[in-house]
Formats: sequence, structure tokens, C-alpha cells
Amino acid sequence: MAKLFLLRHFKSQWNQENRFTGWVDVPLLKGWEKKAKKTSKAVFRSKIDSIYSSPLIRNQDSVLAIFEYYDKKYPIFIHLDQGGMKNWGQFEKINNKYIPVYISERLNERYYGNLQGRNKKKMMKKYGKELVRLWRRSFDKRPPGGENLRMTYKRAVPVFKKYIKNDLKQGKNVLVVASHNSLRALIKHIERIPDRDIINVEVDYGGLIKYEFDKKINLKRKEVISIARK
Repeated sequence: MAKLFLLRHFKSQWNQENRFTGWVDVPLLKGWEKKAKKTSKAVFRSKIDSIYSSPLIRNQDSVLAIFEYYDKKYPIFIHLDQGGMKNWGQFEKINNKYIPVYISERLNERYYGNLQGRNKKKMMKKYGKELVRLWRRSFDKRPPGGENLRMTYKRAVPVFKKYIKNDLKQGKNVLVVASHNSLRALIKHIERIPDRDIINVEVDYGGLIKYEFDKKINLKRKEVISIARK
């Protein structure tokens, strides 16, 4: 059966500082090497044929982090969205020593608008814990100037339908390395989670989920792979 792995990026500097990050490009926090090593072993225990991620540096660095502990192949980043990187980053297949990493802005984190860079505790004190929770986890509640999960779903799920699902139909094993809410959108679609229940779905930093599908891409099995912290 085709396998799909969903990996949330490792903890970032702003995650550590408890800030809303959204589309702000911040680096990973240092010190996640042990978890990256364990994650690499868990992922590459299966043959990975393609990887999908976003241009946010914390996602791409998480991809590179797991390749630090896998020397059989190397990643080549291929841009899916329109622009110079897509138009000029072309090449003919050169060998079988690499795994393509397809990059799309549509897999970015939810855009948090006016909250980006703000401390979460301070925003809870200002607006109330429940409202901030709805901004962060509900399907329809939209943070000031930002996206709700429904909007994130509408841009992220088409990447799954157009590219990832096609790979799975071909029997390929796929890894998606992305941010929390773009992954929650994919999880909602894959598991057919009702709008009202998605609020309870969480993926920890470096959290890894494995799905297995039959030839018709019917979901047959889900496994949350436990990887101990450092």
C-alpha cells in the first residue's frame, strides 16, 4: 500500500518565544538534532519517492535536517508555483540519486495577519483565551487581518488532490513537511473530519503521522509515530 507521511517542522525560534509566526520566515531553534535523527530513521525506513513542502525556511530546514542522517539520496528542491524559480529551475532527470522536494507556497502556515510576531499569552490577555483559541484552532473563526482554517484548507488541499494523490495512485510513498495549520487542513481532508471537530486536532513540533492507502486511495490505516524528545 502507498504510504503518506505528514511531518510538522521542528520547533522554531518563534515557537520557543511563544509568538504567532504565520508567514514570517524564522529559523529553527537549535538543539533538535537528536529528534531529527530519530525522525529520519522513522521516515526513511520506508522508500520515499517524493517530498512536498513550503518555501518557509523552517519547513525546508526540517527537510534538510532529516537528510543529514540519510546518505543514500539527496534532495533537489523543485518549485511548483508560478515565478522565476519554477520557470528557470528546470532540468532533465540526471540520475536516481536524489528525491524531488516539491515546493509550494500553498502549503505555508495559516496567515495570522495582525497577530504575526505578537506574543500568544499577551494576545490571550487582550482578547480572551477562548477567542484566541478559536482563531488558532477552529475552522471558520478568522484572526484579525488573517486567514481562518477554511481559507488555508482551500489553498492546501488542491496540492494534495493535484499532486500528492496522483503520486499515491502510482504506488509512491510521499512525505509532506509543512506547518501546523496546512497539515491540519490535509488531515481534515484525509480523515474527513467535520468542521466542528477539527478544533481538537493538534500536531506537535516534529510530530509524524503515517497513513496507508489502497490502490483506490482509500485510507486503510493511520499511525501516529511517537518520537521521543531529546
